[in-house]
Amino acid sequence: MKDLAEDVIISESGKVLLLIAKPVMPALEATVSSIKASGRTVEVLEYNFPGEPSFSLFEELLVTSTALNPDCVVGVGGGSVLDCAKLLAALTGNSQKVQDVPGTNILKGRKISLICIPTTSGTGSEMSPNAILLKEETNEKLGIISPDLVPDACYIDPELTVSLPRKFTAETGIDALCHCIEAYTNKFAHPAVDLYALKGIELISANLLKACNDGSDIEARSALSLGSMYGGLCLGPVNTSAVHALSYGLGGKFHISHGLANAILLPEVLKFNMPSTLSKTAQIAVAMGVKPCATEKETAKAEIEFIRELSKSCGIPQHLTEIGITADSLEDLATIALNVKRLLNNNPREVSFEDAIGIYSRIL
Repeated sequence: MKDLAEDVIISESGKVLLLIAKPVMPALEATVSSIKASGRTVEVLEYNFPGEPSFSLFEELLVTSTALNPDCVVGVGGGSVLDCAKLLAALTGNSQKVQDVPGTNILKGRKISLICIPTTSGTGSEMSPNAILLKEETNEKLGIISPDLVPDACYIDPELTVSLPRKFTAETGIDALCHCIEAYTNKFAHPAVDLYALKGIELISANLLKACNDGSDIEARSALSLGSMYGGLCLGPVNTSAVHALSYGLGGKFHISHGLANAILLPEVLKFNMPSTLSKTAQIAVAMGVKPCATEKETAKAEIEFIRELSKSCGIPQHLTEIGITADSLEDLATIALNVKRLLNNNPREVSFEDAIGIYSRIL
């Protein structure tokens, strides 16, 4: 991270705001000192908030950012940190209020430079036009999508992910895998994006368990970082579909971590979609290193089983009851999911309320 202090964006900024996840604060001390030594005015905000970032949390951060009025915002952390950093850069000094910008292309304009540095290999937020905030009054996760949220620069440094615990390595890794798979099997999939998706699938599948078993394996960490970045590149032009839509209630209502929610849902949603994505699901299997079977259907089934086994081996729970979800919550979860039209509209197979209930029931 020593190069950050010499970045041209930093060198052209008189005032710099850094939003940094607490666990990586020590790793950034030298970099922060270098930026200060270069004559910049520097404000460091420590991000130490569990769960999804809320509107009220963001507004607290915005008070500090508004007072500083920075020329550049730097976000260092996982997806929540980066999402908040992106919104700070866009909304500091902006007449638009954060409550008014959820949706696609409602947020307009960004005058402040933005640098994002991920410390997990999962969300791909450093490459995407998306940010997610939790509306606390309704426990509803709302997406803010705008090209103005795409950073001016990002630094992908696998060394920053080495200290990530096994649990979060697994959950964020499967989240990144979801981005690639959902983009590749998307109703609006694009051949150019498919290249990134397949390479991301290959890198993550081959290296996730290695990184979980040995967090200091820098080759595995590097591969995951690259795979996550490819997944992030898929989010803008294509985006995700039913896995992410069905995870919204788990995250918003029950505060299950985003990656864990997606990981539990992924195999069953792939199985549900398989009649509409048979050939592509078989191609994903090959990218994962699964030996082709006698038929596409058998190969596709082997891909789903591969993901189940990878998830289990990484220590991810396989059932909703293991994370505190009971049968009487399924209708609420389905109702929340069916309202996430911007993602469900991407799914290769239509998902009805009954279909959603069925998916949740099978993983209960």
